[in-house]
Amino acid sequence: MSRSVILSDISNLVPVCNLTYENQAELLRSVKADVIESGKVLFKTGTTDKKSFYVIEGTVEVRPSNGAAYTVSAGTPDGLQPLAHQQPRAATVTAQTEAWCIAIDNDLMDVLVSWDDTAGYIVTEIDDSHTGSDDCTDWMTEILRSEIFLRIPPANIQKMFMRLEQFPAQPGELVVTQGEKGDYYYILLKGQCEVLRESPDGKKGIRLATLSSGAHFGEEALISNCERNATVRMLTEGSLMRLSRDDFNELLKEPVLETLEYQEALDQIKQGALWLDVRLENEYQASNIKGSLNVPLYLLRLRVNTFSTDSKYIIVCDSGSHSATAAYLLSQRGFEVAVLEGGLNSVSQEEYAA
Repeated sequence: MSRSVILSDISNLVPVCNLTYENQAELLRSVKADVIESGKVLFKTGTTDKKSFYVIEGTVEVRPSNGAAYTVSAGTPDGLQPLAHQQPRAATVTAQTEAWCIAIDNDLMDVLVSWDDTAGYIVTEIDDSHTGSDDCTDWMTEILRSEIFLRIPPANIQKMFMRLEQFPAQPGELVVTQGEKGDYYYILLKGQCEVLRESPDGKKGIRLATLSSGAHFGEEALISNCERNATVRMLTEGSLMRLSRDDFNELLKEPVLETLEYQEALDQIKQGALWLDVRLENEYQASNIKGSLNVPLYLLRLRVNTFSTDSKYIIVCDSGSHSATAAYLLSQRGFEVAVLEGGLNSVSQEEYAA
């Protein structure tokens, strides 16, 4: 048996509470509550489902594979957190009373947080004309206020402005399509566009964000060499600039991302730098660098406010691709970061686990 969910059921849940009201409302469309009868199992130890479960009515028992069992009730601080969220599951969760539970797709939440964050970097409306030098100064100035551009050599910025291609866009036109390879980095000069996430069931996609003049987007697919995680569609007539993948890597990515060999990283750790592991929790638990902090990439934006701006972070993952994405995101916020070249795959487990 299931029932519909209202906004108050999810608005205080973590990390839903960090989303804008609009994105909470969009998320609500993909969530329903299911009743779990007393004594029935919600999920078992060892399973993997890429979902976050919450109890919104009733009480459940969480029985870890190692450790004592405990209960979680709706409305309590523990009840606002996802239930035993590690994947594969490190605990079995059973309804202690009749309980209403909801499941949120982790990939969807990751994308919602990502684009919610991107929409927060919007600047003021830019002049209607961008062909003259005076008008160009307006949007150039706004873009250069971004923390990430303060870290890029002036010569690279000059080259970037020279290589940017301007093009018009009409209402309904797709700028970026979910699932396609990323070839360009974009700056929205004029107009508005919406960011949509296609739903697995083929129904109307979820609107993740609305972007206005001054927004820049598309870097994550270029940095991580992954497919686009959403579709960007024009809402109004507008104008954009784009920078090719090769130019982006040369002018923006390489100057921002410091890479270190393992021994170089160890030297910096001795000088006070901190290890930051952005792999999933279960990957981290299987093997990790002693003393490292584990914040999975999908949670990075939510926990960035807990990081110290006085510390340098050396970021690790398995191959280095997720580390590069994390480093770029943290650089946007003014953190000093570096990436372990080649990731943990480039170092023997015996060496880094010693």
